[in-house]
Amino acid sequence: MSAAPTERRPAPGGRAASAPVLGRASEPTVFELSSPGRVAWSFRSSGLPPWDADELVPAQHLAPEPVALPELSERDLVAHHTRLTSRQYSVDLGAYPLGSCTMKYNPKVCDTAAGLPGLARVHPAAPAAAIQGWLELLVALEGSLAEITGMHAVSLQPPAGAAGELTGLLLMRAHHASTATPASPPRTKVLIPDSAHGTNPASVTLGGYRTVTVPSDHRGCVDVAALRHLLDDDVAGIMLTNPNTLGLFEEDIAEIAEAVHDVGGLVYYDGANLNAILGVTRPGDMGFDIVHLNLHKTFAVPHGGGGPGAGPVAVTEALAPFLPGPRPVATGAGYGWHTPARSIGRVHGWHGNALALARAYTYLLATGGDGLRRVAEAAVLNANWLRQRLRGHYDIPYDRPCMHECVVSAAGLRRRHGVRAVDVGKRLLEHGFHAPTVAFPLVVDEALMIEPTETESPQTLAALADALIDIAESASPDDHAAPRTTPVGRVDEARAARRLVSTFDARPRC
Repeated sequence: MSAAPTERRPAPGGRAASAPVLGRASEPTVFELSSPGRVAWSFRSSGLPPWDADELVPAQHLAPEPVALPELSERDLVAHHTRLTSRQYSVDLGAYPLGSCTMKYNPKVCDTAAGLPGLARVHPAAPAAAIQGWLELLVALEGSLAEITGMHAVSLQPPAGAAGELTGLLLMRAHHASTATPASPPRTKVLIPDSAHGTNPASVTLGGYRTVTVPSDHRGCVDVAALRHLLDDDVAGIMLTNPNTLGLFEEDIAEIAEAVHDVGGLVYYDGANLNAILGVTRPGDMGFDIVHLNLHKTFAVPHGGGGPGAGPVAVTEALAPFLPGPRPVATGAGYGWHTPARSIGRVHGWHGNALALARAYTYLLATGGDGLRRVAEAAVLNANWLRQRLRGHYDIPYDRPCMHECVVSAAGLRRRHGVRAVDVGKRLLEHGFHAPTVAFPLVVDEALMIEPTETESPQTLAALADALIDIAESASPDDHAAPRTTPVGRVDEARAARRLVSTFDARPRC
């Protein structure tokens, strides 16, 4: 038996709803499907009298009128959300070459482990005696991350990469405060390469320091001579990553670390690019004092869409007393919590994003030490294969072997056809791939930063390269209209950032 035709009445926003039309571009919104009085549930009456909102909620907390939510049948509601899921792109669907983000496939065994009742159903306020398994996991994860980075101790509390950065800066400040004397005023400057991640200057500012930019040399690495010119007793430290944001290994890293240490500064490692050196070399061996890690990048914890992430911080023995606390520790009678002697305090309400940490530990167990090295080797191989495949079609600003990501430029396409990096990214959507990072790093004109990661097959890499080459060979001013085959076309991203439209009713009428 088929359902009777449904009358489409005006939606809460005042727009007349129309009958659904197949085809993504013309599908009605959930508000346009709304019909007054329709509900997405049908429960039998409990026999209880209707409840009075005034008796349960104080009048001053009640809204003057119901919120204008769409009114739908369960069928329409399920169809709406199912259509939305079909529009999404994810690492489970294909290559996600977003440079410097390490958006790689997340093994489902990690989700399975994190969903175990013994982990997922534990309250964070449970006493140590009742969560010995959790504490053992966290202690083991700290030990593994310390070994991978070559550091002495780890805090798992920071819930994201930026939180890890700020924690590192606060550790830097605490260290310098502990060694300050009346004759040595507080240090005020932190050095950052001009190719650094955009969050670095923000973290420096939040940490109470002033950013000083270090230029890159002709190789795309830190200009050591310029760095030495900037070093003095007012420098608290330097923030950098290796390989850097251009995907290039800082070959002078030992000299850089020694120069900063000579003036009493600390060397901080931004762990965004750790995926390129796993099992090959370690930040601790390069001379770093503080290392933050992005478990949601390197160790296959799902990220994007707001999190949750995990940004543990690892430090040398000299800085371990300042780590956030409490930390999980092994005791003679099992496991418990311990706050370091000179701890900077909590940087998270509880003990970090625990289930993200469980996923990362599962990934480490499943991959093993030898597997981590193969991860790095495959990621580097894939990026260099792409760099060679795109040669002649895109400019290569720093033409030398790269690490986990390759940076090419669309500057030649702009000169010849008026096509910019953002146009290339938008056209790549038409080929069924997520766009790479565009217009970054800022030191490269019309940059395209591509990170294929180790999880993509040679066939997928070849298809991605073919798509990029096709875009370059067919470039024309018409590309400014891309994407033309997606549910949503080109949006004014700058205007969207400046003029937020957060509700359906407030969106511009067209």
